[in-house]
Amino acid sequence: MLSSDQMPLYERKANLFKGLAHPYRIRILEILSTQPEVPVSTMIHDTGLESSHLSQHLAVLRKYGLVTSVRNANVVSYSLTHPQVADLLRTARLLLNQILTSSTDELSSINALPSIEGTRA
Repeated sequence: MLSSDQMPLYERKANLFKGLAHPYRIRILEILSTQPEVPVSTMIHDTGLESSHLSQHLAVLRKYGLVTSVRNANVVSYSLTHPQVADLLRTARLLLNQILTSSTDELSSINALPSIEGTRA
């Protein structure tokens, strides 16, 4: 059981993962990990999102402290709040690669099993 002192920290950690919990938000963070600042127009182009949808995803990422923005004249650019976000994305990609490789290996193993008489699967 979590103590009352621990609960807020685990809630903050869970909120971090909520911020990551959408494919477009992951893609946005990947784009932001490639350079120090990325203009909104570049993210619209690279994600294929409409500006309103991109704005909603960026708002979630800001809410959870993953990105920050800066305005220069009429250009708004975003950046990662912490460089460790890029490290987290790299680690997640490596983990996904291992999971998918394992799944492929398992699928190959299942397909190599002898057929069962009388079934059509």
